[in-house]
Amino acid sequence: MSDDSPLPPAPSGTYRLQLRGTPDGHFGFAEAAALAPYLSALGVSHVYLSPILQAAPGSAHGYDVVDHSRLSDELGGGEAFGAMAERFRAHGLRLLVDLVPNHMAVPVPPDLNLPLNAVLAEGASSPYAKWFDVDWDAGDGRLVLPGQGEPNYRRFFDISGLIGLRQEEPEVFERTHALLLGLVEQGLVDGLRVDHPDGLADPRGYLRRLADAAPGRWLLVEKITEGAERLPTDWPCAGTTGYDSLGVIGGLFVDPGGEEPLTALYAALTGGPTRFEVVEHDARLHAATHGMKPEMDRLMRVLGRVVGKRDPDLERALEALLVAMPVYRAYVVPGEDAPPQAVDVLNEAAQRARGHLPENLYPALDTVVDMALGRGEKPDPEFIVRFQQTAVPLAAKGVEDTAFYRWNRMAALNEVGGAPGRFAVSPVDFHTHCIRLARDWPSTMTTLSTHDTKRQEDVRARLAVLSELSGEWADAVHRWRSWWGPAESPMEPDLEYLLWQTLVGAWPIIPDRLQQFLVKAMREAKTRTSWAEQDTAYENAALGHARRVLEDPDLVTDMTAFVARIEPYARVNGLGQKLVQLAMPGVPDVYQGCELTGLALVDPDNRRPVDYGRRRERLHRLDTGRMPKDVDDEKLLVTSRTLRLRRAHPHWFGPRAGHQPVAAAGHAADHVVAFRRGAAVALATRLPVGLERRGGWSGTEVDVGRQGWRDVLTGATHWGPRLDVAEVFAHLPVALLVPREIDR
Repeated sequence: MSDDSPLPPAPSGTYRLQLRGTPDGHFGFAEAAALAPYLSALGVSHVYLSPILQAAPGSAHGYDVVDHSRLSDELGGGEAFGAMAERFRAHGLRLLVDLVPNHMAVPVPPDLNLPLNAVLAEGASSPYAKWFDVDWDAGDGRLVLPGQGEPNYRRFFDISGLIGLRQEEPEVFERTHALLLGLVEQGLVDGLRVDHPDGLADPRGYLRRLADAAPGRWLLVEKITEGAERLPTDWPCAGTTGYDSLGVIGGLFVDPGGEEPLTALYAALTGGPTRFEVVEHDARLHAATHGMKPEMDRLMRVLGRVVGKRDPDLERALEALLVAMPVYRAYVVPGEDAPPQAVDVLNEAAQRARGHLPENLYPALDTVVDMALGRGEKPDPEFIVRFQQTAVPLAAKGVEDTAFYRWNRMAALNEVGGAPGRFAVSPVDFHTHCIRLARDWPSTMTTLSTHDTKRQEDVRARLAVLSELSGEWADAVHRWRSWWGPAESPMEPDLEYLLWQTLVGAWPIIPDRLQQFLVKAMREAKTRTSWAEQDTAYENAALGHARRVLEDPDLVTDMTAFVARIEPYARVNGLGQKLVQLAMPGVPDVYQGCELTGLALVDPDNRRPVDYGRRRERLHRLDTGRMPKDVDDEKLLVTSRTLRLRRAHPHWFGPRAGHQPVAAAGHAADHVVAFRRGAAVALATRLPVGLERRGGWSGTEVDVGRQGWRDVLTGATHWGPRLDVAEVFAHLPVALLVPREIDR
């Protein structure tokens, strides 16, 4: 496809595939191609692939690239990729590909990465030296590899096997992007998802170069926004990969009335704090002084160079400011005035930091803030950039990979891009979020599950029910904790409480999956054991306790009964959040396999092979007029019919469609979330336990504005303009209405 060819149509929905080149569970280009008929029938417009370039041997994910000049041999190579792309195109599908600009692998042996190997041999004089973000002073002029001393090169978070790339160098950008941009130019790739742009020296500058090189293509960034943070409006991209929407959608199905009793229960069982902020600060500080210490040391050396000496007061203020950052990064570009959003971020961080510093260090703190914002007579570009590149991994490792495993008041809220301290989201806040997306980022991605989420969507939907049944949940936990009498659990209290939530959320679960999750949870928490300093005695005792739970037939029976008790409500939550995600503004992504119930935990559990034969068979039955026989069929029905409607009527759901809340009236109006997209109206049930306690829908209506509707999920017809909600939800707790004259 030449540059003057028509641009690809706007995406209506994507399906994420995790490619895997390893022999166990191999899933390469040929296997992906075989799914073309199924994915087309499901209703998506784009297939969203994990990284496709040559990765390190044995890579299970592809983010550890060793060669940007060739497609992965393990996945099938260039010929298989071309055949896959052509097969997808024949079925009306286009490709979105994961692009990894921030880092490369440090493989074993290193000569598998030729640019890196050249730098190892020749040092700073190598023509490839400018490829990598290396602190030559710290290594006495050489690149220090893992096992040879402290690495001080910029890593991907604290992973020493991944070395930072300097995409600010034009040659590096050109050499590392030539192959993928060539595929874009040929028309084989239609969109790019940029992995971790916050790690780059200049994310905006990088995205501008990428947008110029791939004009008109769909560009997305894997960017996590915190709280009120917004994606910078001067980034030339379509939006994010959807973690912001994930948190808003999930919170919509959590009962705010459960916050007080569940917080009290958590504090009573664990002795832990009632506020997440306390845990977050301690976890960030731990990351700064442990896993991220090499990056902190490098920044401190830059600070010393700028001020001409080591200054303990400035160093302490700098550490406190980084630990207190409310977001991943403040986007300050050397040579430009700091944007207002960056000033607000640094001022908020400084205000937080003051609570952890003596007053005599406040002037030092103010100095560091000015330096980070590029203020003063001689702002230092390296300090400005390095401050931001240090803040990012500190936030990721301190919060999502530490604090989220230390404070489990409500595990469903401890999700990538989430805010555990925000317990629930009101319908008003949900609609506000959707209206903003429709206005500012109409082609952003929305999601409920990804390869990085800590719990798949239906686990969270099930756990959300606990917010409505806090009393029954408390009784169950107390009963299970004391099942064997006065014997105490060897687990830390927070881990044990996480265990009970995990069992209920992912039930039924086999021992291997549970133990794999618990090992990760223990080591990520870094309280009694960690990846770097493993306490095998503690780990074995904790895992032994988990096995004991699963091996007790009476306890298993009791837990099975509790899960059965909440399952009808989990069904309502699961179907509701799926319809909301698929119909709201943005481009919905379905993570592989999640068109059926997804009860996987954090990776690698959520990257297990998917049974597509089972999914094909179910979709065929639904398409030949069979009624759904279980919740898996119902979720597949919601997914396929909504995706197909979006694809058939892009003007209803596209960039100009907007989002209009639809009002409900009656005593159960709070249990309806409804909105209009073009000519379609989506309706979902929320807080089903409370609805049941109110006596159901009696007398509740929605005003859909016109007469004559058909539900594309069930085929039922409704008149209107005021619809009885009980009739709308007679067969499913969700509905997707279109005018009766619309044939699809």
